[in-house]
Amino acid sequence: MARKAIIIGAGPAGLTAALELLRKTDVKPVILEASGEIGGISRTIRYKGNRMDIGGHRFFSKSDRVMQWWMDLMPPDLADAAPTGVDISYQGKQRTVAVPAHLPEEPPLRGMGPLHSEMEESDDEEEESATEEEVAATVVAPPPESDDLVMLVRPRKSRIYYLRKFFDYPIKLTGNTIANLGPVRMVKIGYSYVMSRVSPIKEEKSLEDFLINRFGKELYLTFFKSYTEKVWGTPCNMISAEWGAQRIKGLSLTTALKHFVKKAFSAQPKSAESDVAQKGTDTSLIERFLYPKFGPGQLWEHVAEKVIAMGGEIHMQWKVDAILVEGSRVVAIEAVNDAGERQRFEGDYFISTMPMRELVQALRVDVPANVREVSDGLQYRDFITVGVLANKLDVREPDGGLIKDTWIYIQEPDVLLGRLQIFNNWSPYMVSDPTKVWIGLEYFCYDTDPLWSMPDEELKSFAAKELEKIGILRTSEVTDSHVVRVPKTYPAYFGTYDRFNELREFTDSFENLFLVGRNGMHKYNNQDHSMLTAMAVVDGIAAGHVDKAAVWGINTEQEYHEEKK
Repeated sequence: MARKAIIIGAGPAGLTAALELLRKTDVKPVILEASGEIGGISRTIRYKGNRMDIGGHRFFSKSDRVMQWWMDLMPPDLADAAPTGVDISYQGKQRTVAVPAHLPEEPPLRGMGPLHSEMEESDDEEEESATEEEVAATVVAPPPESDDLVMLVRPRKSRIYYLRKFFDYPIKLTGNTIANLGPVRMVKIGYSYVMSRVSPIKEEKSLEDFLINRFGKELYLTFFKSYTEKVWGTPCNMISAEWGAQRIKGLSLTTALKHFVKKAFSAQPKSAESDVAQKGTDTSLIERFLYPKFGPGQLWEHVAEKVIAMGGEIHMQWKVDAILVEGSRVVAIEAVNDAGERQRFEGDYFISTMPMRELVQALRVDVPANVREVSDGLQYRDFITVGVLANKLDVREPDGGLIKDTWIYIQEPDVLLGRLQIFNNWSPYMVSDPTKVWIGLEYFCYDTDPLWSMPDEELKSFAAKELEKIGILRTSEVTDSHVVRVPKTYPAYFGTYDRFNELREFTDSFENLFLVGRNGMHKYNNQDHSMLTAMAVVDGIAAGHVDKAAVWGINTEQEYHEEKK
């Protein structure tokens, strides 16, 4: 391997780039990771035999390439599946994961997906709006390398906790929703929505404008404003409308209303054929996704092992602080480890997933004043997860069992808590004692906030008291806790983001420097989008030319770039 690619960061984008380079080129990848962990925010945290997923990662993508990539590495556990494989669905998109000996002879049928209105979502799960017809794609899964290197098929259930009540998530116009909101608020929601359609805001300058145009002011005030500002710490009228286009794709209340009316007034099936059709629809509404047996970090640790086995290098705890440039090309980078040792890494290609602000600061070249101003003004939202081990929760299923949610969105304005994960429901293997409940309390903050610097023991107590305040559990049931802080988790669409193109044009001018991934592109990407950006760069390297515009185009304007073509 005569050529080298220096990759900054061992998260999903960096590891995908490394494995793709080894599979498709003669370029040797050398990964430099500043931390001691593999997987970035997709890593799995281990604590006393329990495991934590930072932010939650559902493994489902509308990209066939990504799905097949995952399946090749970690096939689904088909122990309880039909002989032909397993069907999964997510936000209207249906897929069959099949074993090679049982591929369908006929093309997959077009299935009817659920119609609903999506709320804004500040997480890492796949964000796609449902359409009335979706192709049920088939992905081939090889036999697993071991009983542990498998994906579990998990049911998806997320709800909103607001007014001390549970609402469906994504928000659906159902009897439960109407009853929880009450007739007065429902009338206000309907009236304001009609007004937003009759007289929309002509120029959407902010996220607030974007949301009001799609849902009406009353629904925006009810479900969007306070929660979004809790997540981002910034008023909605100060956040770019592009954030909405990035995360809330092609949705409106009209879709939910049509589905509600259709469901309310549709006749019951009378024939055998229509009964079969109805059963098919019911099945599609039971959404399921794939999830690594021991959390998302298990997959990325497996990828790292393959990268090393195939001749790549991964250097842990080496922080890049200098990027050396000659003309329009990067020639080397310098990194320092925890012991203060410095090393120079030369290469032919440089792939960066480090935050763009830090990238510009590391460039050893004259940076134009306007570019540095934009870079220094980029903002990030930081993230804290408090793992809480408890005997039981006060909220439970009707049969008295553990509630089945993977995520609960806490919209109560009287607590700082933003989301609640129940790790037992992601995978039973995330919990060492199955008689306990292992949950993750998620807080969004800045590293300058008092919450970020609060001592761990104080933060553990604070988090438990917040749960008790809103009726989720009693502090007396808590047996253990663990705090994890993750800086720069969410690149923000405010600050100097409205001038982002000035920064992008500058970084794109270095012909062998390629930015990929969430922080690398300052783009609120999902895991699969980050992987696709890395794949696109490697495809270009293999072909002799990287189309940087195409890489930036992934997950833009509500579609993947590959589908636009």
